[in-house]
Amino acid sequence: MSVVDVRECATGLPEAWRSVVLGRVGTAAVKVLRMDGRALEPELHGTAEVLVVADGVLELDLDGTELTVRAGELCAVPAGARHAVRAGSRGTLLIVEVPEPG
Repeated sequence: MSVVDVRECATGLPEAWRSVVLGRVGTAAVKVLRMDGRALEPELHGTAEVLVVADGVLELDLDGTELTVRAGELCAVPAGARHAVRAGSRGTLLIVEVPEPG
């Protein structure tokens, strides 16, 4: 595996909020996406996620709690937790998606 510049990958994506898989670690998928300031509808799914802000800021509502995640910080989102991106989220986001044991 080679070194990956995640910010360069995110900048080159044709569409914001559309993640691409950079690689896998065991069963976990490592993804990157570009945030563009728009709010997104709430979602929940059966996989846990770790959201790592590479640069910029992520404004997140996690099960009714408003969080601000800054560059260099991360937030763990448990499987089944309702979460939504709030307006003002900009920059590069890494997502480590961890499937629940089945």
